[in-house]
Amino acid sequence: MILYFASDLVWATRIKATAEDLGIACRPVRNLDMLAQRLGDSAPGALILDLETEAAGLELLRALRADERGKGMRVVAFGPHVKKDLMQAARDAGADEVMTRGAFDHGLVDVLVRLESGAR
Repeated sequence: MILYFASDLVWATRIKATAEDLGIACRPVRNLDMLAQRLGDSAPGALILDLETEAAGLELLRALRADERGKGMRVVAFGPHVKKDLMQAARDAGADEVMTRGAFDHGLVDVLVRLESGAR
């Protein structure tokens, strides 16, 4: 299963619908409590993080990396190309891959397939 934390309904819907079209289980995470619940009741393998969530997203990423159940999960973060500091902060917080929003948009299918298969 893939988790996702998105800043708005457009991204959340796009991620969820694309995953469903591919037959990939994908569930939202909206806050730290929901992250803990998802880690406790399922075995997610990855997290997609929209960096437009700014501090909340970075906090969620740090919490994931601090939790034993989340240390091995792959994290793909995406955000506006002009927010280089935010993209670097995601790398520093433990994101495995950081992409511009445009690259993520164009490669969403590939990202989901890679995350589902466990490929790096």
